[in-house]
Amino acid sequence: MDISVYRPGELSAADRAAWTSIQSKAHLQGAPELGNPFLSPEFALAVGRCRRGVRIAVVREGGEPAAFLPFQRTATGVGRAIGLGVSDAQGLVHRPGFTVDTQRLLKACGLAVWEFDHLVDGQTAFAPAATGSYPSPVMDVDQGYDAYLAHLREHAPKFTRTTLAKERKLARDHEGVRYVHDERDPAALRTLMSWKSAQYRRTGRSDRFAQEWITRLVEHLFHTRSDSFAGVLSVLYADGRPVAAHFGLRSERILACWFPAYDPAFSKYSPGLVLHLRMAEAAAADGIAHLDLGRGQKEYKDSLKTRELTVSEGWVTRRHPVAFGHRARRAPVRALRNTVQSRPELFGPADRLLKRMGKIRSSRT
Repeated sequence: MDISVYRPGELSAADRAAWTSIQSKAHLQGAPELGNPFLSPEFALAVGRCRRGVRIAVVREGGEPAAFLPFQRTATGVGRAIGLGVSDAQGLVHRPGFTVDTQRLLKACGLAVWEFDHLVDGQTAFAPAATGSYPSPVMDVDQGYDAYLAHLREHAPKFTRTTLAKERKLARDHEGVRYVHDERDPAALRTLMSWKSAQYRRTGRSDRFAQEWITRLVEHLFHTRSDSFAGVLSVLYADGRPVAAHFGLRSERILACWFPAYDPAFSKYSPGLVLHLRMAEAAAADGIAHLDLGRGQKEYKDSLKTRELTVSEGWVTRRHPVAFGHRARRAPVRALRNTVQSRPELFGPADRLLKRMGKIRSSRT
């Protein structure tokens, strides 16, 4: 076994093709989670254009690529999953049956610790280092949109009736209601980011698009397209203007939901929910197996989902002072966040406080 570490621009075309090939066959070999677009070479290379310290470890067996681990590292050897904080799927992309000594892997990568918060299932090397596991809802459309809608009617009948009724009312009240699954107008993307920033502020959350690197990353991925990967902007229009939009990433079989938002002026029509149903319909027609809604407790996700995947968070560490120090700093923050999010009696008051703070902050802008 040989482990080589590359900067993103140093990765050869042959290695990129091998990486994509592993992903495209993953669902046939019992590891469909490896086909997630956040685990693709395109995502890793895009993050490399926007962030320092991005590296890609290539593990070879018999001279052939057997596994790929994209990561970010600091000068002191603190490592993070690629795009930690915005990536919804993380891990080692590998051939069937591959195993690796994590201590050897971290040493080869120059890492004292490797941190993850959305580790996908099947990562046998890293799973023992997980400190917690969490549901990540998905919308299965591999049997077609009609089958998905039938599932919704059975498991969430009131939600389904209400959402479809609101879609019909939107069409009655406004002209030119239409859905574009793969919108290529950059102005629509800017509108989505503006809505999302306002939503973050309104709800008291940190505005991701206030971070210049995230804006650049999304804009770059919007223009990234190949047979196996694309940034997909989906838009619901009414009266000739966007009323809801979503930007996500597509691989051959998975549409990873990422940044949804809508115009608050149309909130009575629940345009975000209508948009997700239209996304499911179009994704099914494109041969997508499921839409990954991502980790996080949201009422709309519970209504739309057909099942749940599991993602984990934690640290893989070597016996190194940097590893001990990093974990000591990060562990209390994670523990507090997860405790609040998992307990309704704590989450409710915290959420209301954030929204009040957001309302005050928005009134000052």
